[in-house]
Amino acid sequence: MTDTEVLLVTYSTKPRGGVVHTLALAEALHAMGTAVHVLALGDPAAGFFRPVAAPVTIVAGPSGEGSLEEKVAASIDRLAAAIPALDATLVHTQDCIAARAAARVRDAGAAVTVIRTVHHVDDFSSQVLMDCQRAAILEPDVVLVVSDTWRRIVEDDYGVRAGVVPNGVDIARFATADRGRARQLREQVGAADRPLILAVGGIEPRKGSDTLVRALADIAARREVAPVLAVIGGHSFQDHRAYRESVLDLLPQLGLELGNDVVLVGTVPDADIAPWYAAADVLAFPSVKEGFGLAVLEAMSARIPVVTSDLPVFREYLVPGRDALLVAPGDVGGLADALLATMEDAALRQALVSAGSAVTQRFTWQASAREHLAVYADVARTRSTTGAMSR
Repeated sequence: MTDTEVLLVTYSTKPRGGVVHTLALAEALHAMGTAVHVLALGDPAAGFFRPVAAPVTIVAGPSGEGSLEEKVAASIDRLAAAIPALDATLVHTQDCIAARAAARVRDAGAAVTVIRTVHHVDDFSSQVLMDCQRAAILEPDVVLVVSDTWRRIVEDDYGVRAGVVPNGVDIARFATADRGRARQLREQVGAADRPLILAVGGIEPRKGSDTLVRALADIAARREVAPVLAVIGGHSFQDHRAYRESVLDLLPQLGLELGNDVVLVGTVPDADIAPWYAAADVLAFPSVKEGFGLAVLEAMSARIPVVTSDLPVFREYLVPGRDALLVAPGDVGGLADALLATMEDAALRQALVSAGSAVTQRFTWQASAREHLAVYADVARTRSTTGAMSR
């Protein structure tokens, strides 16, 4: 479609999954000639965490002061104030903050159709945030999800029928990572002569971090040379400090040393993302909840084996034992066994790498963009015949 500008809205400029999705989709659409614009909250002077090959507008987010609920409300206010000036008729949102802002603009009389991609539903402890999240699923005109698992959840839990458009991956970016930089990164975390396990997403409950450090201790007890666990990422709108401290408090009890056995790398420059995957011997991704799991495709594109949780969403595109090793969530021993196998069984490792590479060929951002364009075109047709979307 070329006659309607698509406004993609996201709550952050940091490298979280929904933001990565937004930028990759915008660039793919832009390359196809679609009139697309990205709107985000952040520091306008700093911009996104990486250069973006599509038009962008960044509006200042709320200050760090105040409660999480207050910051969410202020974020919605700021996005809602910015959306009308960008003059889009189709507003595609990637999170609950952006979705509520777009719905507010529509309900105030603007001729916009609101699309929401639900990546997953967070386990908030705040009733205010749970209510906000629920409204952000019920209010949009069209709801998309990135997996069939979440299509069923959204329909069962919210009574909303959603379309499925999977994520994608930039295969070439990860396949051609700078190997020299990868060696430097291994050395920086003390893994020049030790196996390196990579975890992506920081220390937080959804990522199964407590299970992972326990599994690391199990592995260390069984190997003469213990591996290093490097944890990258971790920026989140939610406050996971209590959980993070509880996990770090486990380390001495498990015989692990922070900075030696477990290295918290934090948010890394975008240029180092692909080298971090290339530096690793295996991706450990023991999440208890995922919408799709972008890190899995990124690791497979970098040709490293993947050990992840046996969640329904992963079985949609992975064959256990062929494409990746899947372990029951919370199974410390099973996770340790699977990680050890990828490090010590050369034949298994090569088989997983080959199969994983084949998996990535099914998921490109170009393919995802084409599916999104079909959704946008259907929205435009419906609007032209009815004058409005019926929710």
